Amino acid sequence: MTVSLALACGWAILANVIAMFPSRRNHWPAAYVLIALGVPLLGYVTYENGPWVGLAVFAAGVSILRWPVVYLGRWLKRTIVRGSTE
Repeated sequence: MTVSLALACGWAILANVIAMFPSRRNHWPAAYVLIALGVPLLGYVTYENGPWVGLAVFAAGVSILRWPVVYLGRWLKRTIVRGSTE
């Protein structure tokens, strides 16, 4: 196992441990930190192991951080619809 994959597994374990703790703000600050750590880590995994492994790690990250992705999709949809009506 490469260093990048070990770090990605550690990131996934950290994300799951954070999700177990109760939060008044619905874990958004933790999600921002996980995204900030995950994006460069994803680049490192892709660089070291190739695009297919990078895509698999990306899919794992999206499954863990699904709500930020859902809100991003809603925002993009609103932006595109609003831009096409003008």
